Amino acid sequence: MRPASAGLTEQEAGRRLAADGPNELPAAGPRRLWQIALEILREPMFGLLLAGGAVYAALGDLVSGVVLLAFASLSVSISIVQEIRSEKVLDALRAMTSPRALVIRDARSRRIPGREVVRGDVVLVAEGNRIPADGVLLEARELLVDESMLTGESVAVAKRARASDAEGAGMRPGGENIPAVFSGSLVVRGTGVVLIQATGAATEIGRIGKSLASIDAATPRLALETRRLVRLFAVGGLLASVAVIVTYGLLRGSWLDAALAGIAVGMAMLPEEFPLVLAVFMTMGAWRISQARVLTRRATAIETLGAATVLCTDKTGTLTRNQMTVQECVAADGSDRAQLLRWAELACVPEAFDPMDRAIAQAASVQTEGRSLVRGYALSADLLAVTQVWRLPGDAQLVVAAKGAPEAIIDLCRLAPDAARAIRDTVEALGTRGVRVLGVAHGVSGEGPLPDSPRGYTFQWAGLVGLADPLRAEVPGAIAECLAAGIRVVMITGDHPTTAQAIAREAGLPADTVVTGRELSDLSDAALRERVASVGVFARILPEQKLRIVEALQARGEVVAMTGDGVNDAPSLKRADIGIAMGGRGTDVAREASSIVLLDDDFGSVVRTVRLGRRIYDNLRKAMGYIVAVHVPIAGIALLPLLTGLPLILLPVHIAFLEMIIDPACSVAFEAEHEEPDVMTRPPRAPDARLFSASMLAGSVLQGVAALSVTAAVYLLAVQRGMPEEEVRTLTFFTLVLSNLGLIVANRSFRGHPFDFLTGGNRVLLGIQVLTIAFLAATVTVPPVRRLFGFGAMHWDDVLMVALACTLLALTLALLRLARRTWERTSGRRFKTDS
Repeated sequence: MRPASAGLTEQEAGRRLAADGPNELPAAGPRRLWQIALEILREPMFGLLLAGGAVYAALGDLVSGVVLLAFASLSVSISIVQEIRSEKVLDALRAMTSPRALVIRDARSRRIPGREVVRGDVVLVAEGNRIPADGVLLEARELLVDESMLTGESVAVAKRARASDAEGAGMRPGGENIPAVFSGSLVVRGTGVVLIQATGAATEIGRIGKSLASIDAATPRLALETRRLVRLFAVGGLLASVAVIVTYGLLRGSWLDAALAGIAVGMAMLPEEFPLVLAVFMTMGAWRISQARVLTRRATAIETLGAATVLCTDKTGTLTRNQMTVQECVAADGSDRAQLLRWAELACVPEAFDPMDRAIAQAASVQTEGRSLVRGYALSADLLAVTQVWRLPGDAQLVVAAKGAPEAIIDLCRLAPDAARAIRDTVEALGTRGVRVLGVAHGVSGEGPLPDSPRGYTFQWAGLVGLADPLRAEVPGAIAECLAAGIRVVMITGDHPTTAQAIAREAGLPADTVVTGRELSDLSDAALRERVASVGVFARILPEQKLRIVEALQARGEVVAMTGDGVNDAPSLKRADIGIAMGGRGTDVAREASSIVLLDDDFGSVVRTVRLGRRIYDNLRKAMGYIVAVHVPIAGIALLPLLTGLPLILLPVHIAFLEMIIDPACSVAFEAEHEEPDVMTRPPRAPDARLFSASMLAGSVLQGVAALSVTAAVYLLAVQRGMPEEEVRTLTFFTLVLSNLGLIVANRSFRGHPFDFLTGGNRVLLGIQVLTIAFLAATVTVPPVRRLFGFGAMHWDDVLMVALACTLLALTLALLRLARRTWERTSGRRFKTDS
């Protein structure tokens, strides 16, 4: 059997590569573009948009047909792009797991692509290298590895060589001073020799990739609800259209008029506005959120933002900067902070990758020109300290500096028991605040032969240096706003419980109870569902445990938003109702698995995004409520002549005007509405909230009945006066359109005054009203347009009749609104949260 130091033969490596496959994540065969498009076109909403456009085109209304088909094409294109982008997540993982590797093959070192590394390979690693696969250390010299992408820990962990052939198997990332290393992690100091034990999908990062591939993002609730309502309206409209055609044809004998009447009724009840408004709101919502430096990768996530009840956040890189800094300096008597930091900097390895060494060097800010390193003593199992010997300009003697575990430095300095006890008390106090503490000592040496061990020098105690990954400045305020909005914040981290608890307290999170990954692994799914209801901090959590926590919260009916930046966060980001990745320091894997990316890594952007999400959902409810309301008078006026035997009023061209000018335009007007005054002081809407609640539908139908009653009264009164059919149609249509505008105004605010559009600042709404009235005027003043609509002349007494009717409707809508508010106060329910 060949010794491990000789590595594999090329022939054996080739056989293992053929048997196990490349050292990369398995990729499913890519879906072709037409397959993705076909899947999307099978969705009822997109199919309805296309069918609606085809109906308009068939009726000869080419402009309306082209507009609707353009909207459908745009929506389909956006969805195709999103589907293609979402498939990049495994590509990003494969890129991270395939760095180049220096291996020993046939007793010679050679560099090969990471994807060609196989089980049994011996790999040499050094500072700045990515570990190409999971393995165990045969040799290790001062080896520190950053595993934060797998564990969430901000501090690199020390590694050692294995003590026996069996040691290292089955170990997980995150342990201090263990012999196992893992694919994708970064060597920040030292060197090592790794025996590869797992490649590709069998590695820790490969398990995350398989987890991602098996997770299906849930279909957004709003999309499901809208889809159900669209189908209901479509079936109802089809049945009503057939019934009208048959009834009209049998009773009046004119099957051509029957067909026109049936088409008009079908178009009046055709719910193409729902998917159209949803598409407009999602597109505009993504644009508005982008103004807050937030990228929306999946527009459907916008609908869920306002319902978030729990925000699960990682610690490292999310609440903290993921950048070690010096937080505390406790200098020895007769010394100061600057001198302490100078000694600590001299104890660091020159040009180190270690984040703590870099933090000390940045804090010390000393000149390094002219000095030379004479000797360095590495960290060892029996002395957890690093010692450097320097020749400094102007010093006759060599300068010695050491830093490391406080106990090791106390030992080097041979301190008295009382002094040692005082230092230990200080270390314990700093540790409870989440600070990683290093002891620092200094000494001098002559030019003679140097000792073989740091214990051969005479050291003086210099003090303690405390380092930590500091909290982001914006975090406490953002968390306070989340709590005020009724959103519970839970920290889930791979870091040490003490550190996690200290950061949680500093951020303003409840930190009395901390559950560790070991404790969590002993809980059943049912027990975990109960436990997550009260725990605010989870520490030492593995990637699959993050996923369990998110799923346990969802099982309780919570709507979960999850922030993160590491590969270890990717499965939970994908499973969460809203995955929020950090765009600056975050990994490509986290960004691709998420639905929202914070471009500036500003945790405060999470709160701004929730605020925008609530505003978007509120305004979407207003728009949907209006659409339900306005279909009542349109369908009623289309059916009334058939029930009474009176002249037809609405023809397809009139429905096209209402549907393709007023409705899509007013969706933009509703989208432009300002947020409600209590948008971030009310609790989230119920997790099982429905956009079309019973109370909302009832209120919208009542509004529609009021508009129908006023319009029908004008119609019947005009017929009773013996007016020509064209003038009856003109009066009725004018009343219907102006009633439509009244319904828009009545639905534009939940809490504010409904008729303040002239001073409310919604310029889009004001523009719609002006354009609509101008177009109405053109239908009676421009002969070709008047003939197209079948209108007659408009007299001043007709204008007065319409004005009185609209005034009556305004008063009725105001009374309905007052009654609704009174009912809300007495029943304790609120319109915007009872869905």
